[in-house]
Amino acid sequence: MPRTNPWAALSALCIGFFMILLDTTIVSIAIPAMVRELHTSLNSVVWVLSVYLLTYAVPMLFTSRLGDRFGPKRIFLAGLAVFTLASLWCGLSGTVEMLIAARAVQGLGAALMTPQTLAFITHLFPPAKRGPAMGLWGGVAGLATIAGPLLGGLLVDSLGWEWIFFVNVPIGVVAIVLTAVLVPDWQPKHSHSFDVLGILLSAAGLCCLVFGIQNGQQYSWGRVFGPVNIPEIIAAGVLLLVAFVIWQRLNTREPLLPLAVFRNWNFSTGTLTAVAIGFAMTGMFVPLVVYLQDVLLMSPTSAGLLTAPMSLLSGIIAPFVGRLSDRVNAKYLVLVGFLALAAGLVGVTLQARADTGPWSLVPVLLLCGVGTGCVFAPMSNVTMSSVDRRLAGAASGIFNTARQVGGVLGSAAIGVLLQARITTAMAAHPANPAEALTTAARETLLLPAAVLVLGALTALVMRRVSHAAPARSPEPVGNRG
Repeated sequence: MPRTNPWAALSALCIGFFMILLDTTIVSIAIPAMVRELHTSLNSVVWVLSVYLLTYAVPMLFTSRLGDRFGPKRIFLAGLAVFTLASLWCGLSGTVEMLIAARAVQGLGAALMTPQTLAFITHLFPPAKRGPAMGLWGGVAGLATIAGPLLGGLLVDSLGWEWIFFVNVPIGVVAIVLTAVLVPDWQPKHSHSFDVLGILLSAAGLCCLVFGIQNGQQYSWGRVFGPVNIPEIIAAGVLLLVAFVIWQRLNTREPLLPLAVFRNWNFSTGTLTAVAIGFAMTGMFVPLVVYLQDVLLMSPTSAGLLTAPMSLLSGIIAPFVGRLSDRVNAKYLVLVGFLALAAGLVGVTLQARADTGPWSLVPVLLLCGVGTGCVFAPMSNVTMSSVDRRLAGAASGIFNTARQVGGVLGSAAIGVLLQARITTAMAAHPANPAEALTTAARETLLLPAAVLVLGALTALVMRRVSHAAPARSPEPVGNRG
């Protein structure tokens, strides 16, 4: 488009993107405060995390198609408005039930926004110049994901937990104005049909799966109501997701999940790595925050400050790694990132004791920052660069959905594992709750570390990206119109 400054447009989009990713981790630092002030349980507050990720992930395949049909800018602005208003609702909530409902709406706003960002990158920047743009995007993703605890800690200590949501309101207004002024009204003009059955199957399947995993401990892995028990709910979730995939295969018109895009090797492997990093990045903070605040007795601000160097290092590294991903085989950057983050988490488990000096954790947390800074930009570059531009909207939706699904599963799995390990450790150390919580946190952190190792193995089989031309898909997604 003439007179469009792609970097100005991307910067405006990244403000909104930063805000929605910030809200995936900013709540973690407020968990102890919410449990106390809302007079609720740890499981209920974990739902405040999970419901946001769930309503963020489930509609994203659908919202990516909305961008193709009505224009990414218009859908992005709509999402910004929903997100900003829902943030105000979150801050005004007086009960955990009301907060969970508001967070669900906030997740819907995020789902409208996220696919449009990557779709705009593929539109505004040619493949050979996409690395620096992905570097900025990756820097924002890494910085927002890890900066949440610092900003959240400052807000919780000085103003109260409600302000982790109120702060989004002025940021959202600024993002709406800048997007309206700087971002072009690009119209892909793809008249998509909408796969209603696919939307219902995927939503129901993920809801059952996440509910079963996260609430298993609460119901002792037994009966929930009537004859229905937790294993049956999890099994129903799996069956519904299998039915969803089968329906996508049978839907000859225009499936929600175009399976043809998975014939692209880098897209398939990149999607798996997105699941792994989403799982680990979401899951690592809950046990870490419990350890820092409930064992080492750090305030939310102090706990946030402890992670600040990790956040800063990640944000500094990511743009350079993004540029480097155009010059070297990007899969090795992804591999290094996954292994560094896994090593950092293992380092935390080795050092964590009930009497550990908090600042002695800084070196291993910095290693986590190096890992995060190395993952997002090259992973996105490898995954999206060889996708046919006709599939860019759908591919962006799938890629972002994969990362968010990983986050949902990470939140649920880490939440239930942490509660189970706390129960076991408390029974083993009834007179020493600090030792019990330390043991539970250390054991729980091994799960995201193991998932990161699996992600590294997946990255190892990625292929080097050629920027000569985007690959053509073997067949169209479906009939247009």
